[in-house]
Formats: sequence, C-alpha cells, structure tokens
Amino acid sequence: MSTLTNLIFNQYVISLAFLTISGFLIRTALVVSGQKWANTYHHLATCLLLPGIGYIITSIIKDDIALSLGMIGALSIIRFRNPVKSPFELVIFFALLTLGVATTTGLKLSFLLLILVLIVVLGIRFIDQLLQKFGFSLFQFSFSDGNSPHILEITSSKILDELQDEKKMVYFHFEKQSNQYVYRLIFNSKNELMKFKKSLEKNSSILDVRADMQG
Repeated sequence: MSTLTNLIFNQYVISLAFLTISGFLIRTALVVSGQKWANTYHHLATCLLLPGIGYIITSIIKDDIALSLGMIGALSIIRFRNPVKSPFELVIFFALLTLGVATTTGLKLSFLLLILVLIVVLGIRFIDQLLQKFGFSLFQFSFSDGNSPHILEITSSKILDELQDEKKMVYFHFEKQSNQYVYRLIFNSKNELMKFKKSLEKNSSILDVRADMQG
C-alpha cells in the first residue's frame, strides 16, 4: 500500500499528470475557439504527449552535458517533418514543449504558462464575438490559417448592393457574356452562413446559391 501511495504522489507522476491535463485543456480551448485543425486524433495525441515528452527529456539531460549534446543530435535527426500549416500552430507546439521543459523547475511557471495560453486562445474568440455584435471584427478570416472556411457562392442577374461593402466577401466576378455577377463569401461557422443565406432568399435577382460547409 505504501509503495502504491509513494508512486501516486511521486513528483514525476504528478508532473506528468499535470502536463497531460494541461495539453488536453489547451487542445480543448483551441477547438472551442474555432480552430478546427486541432480537432483530430493526431493533434489530440500530440497535445497530450508533447508536454510529457519534453519534461522527460529535460529531466534526463539537465545535469549531464554529454547526454545533452547527444540528445541535441538525436532530436535533429527525428525532428518534425510534418509541414506546419500556420505560425499559430507552431506556437502551440512550442508552448506545449515549453510546458514540459518548465515543469522540471517546478509547477509554478508551467501553471502560469497554461493560464496564459488558455486566456489568449479563448479571450481572442470571446472578444471577437463581442465586437461582431457592434459590426467590428478583431481579425480577418484567412484561407491559410489552418481552418477550412464555410464558403457561400452567390450568382445574380444584377449587382447586389447589399454585398458590395460586405466584409465577408472575398471574391467578385462579372461574366459579361451571360451578364451574371458572382460573389463569394466566407464564414466562420455553418450557422453564420445559413443565417446570411436566409436573409437573401427574398431577393428575386439571385439565380443560384452554392454553399461549401466542409469546414
């Protein structure tokens, strides 16, 4: 019984449990904030494992210069070969690894870093949703940010004045031969797209509406 108790309250076990939970919280915060690239098995496993791996590596080599040099060489060989889709994704990986490294000096800095990451990830989303109610946006949606956008393509027989100044419009084309106007808009969510589509249903000049909601 005492052996089991010592194992449960072992410093390494406590640290690894904290890091695994921290990785799960960060991944959950990413998904909640709309970062759909993180909502996969591979990213879930990465978020759970990377902090602990960093912690174990740092614990092993921190007092041994020879091992430190050897580990640097080993890591240069087995480095990440998977292309990172965005700078933000790279920052998250770095934060997860830093959690593990910082834990070797104590849980205090790791806990502060975890709180910082959660506040920033969730805070940006919350503030942007708040600003959207007043017609503003904290950032612009990008096709290269690692998310699959919800796309709405509208074809009309004449210019749609309500779309000319629409901030969500990313593409416009006038087909002279058929005298048709094509608008392409992007949305952060399916509900937002459907709500916008419904607002255009009574417009008789709209010839065709196509929606891509794979995001």
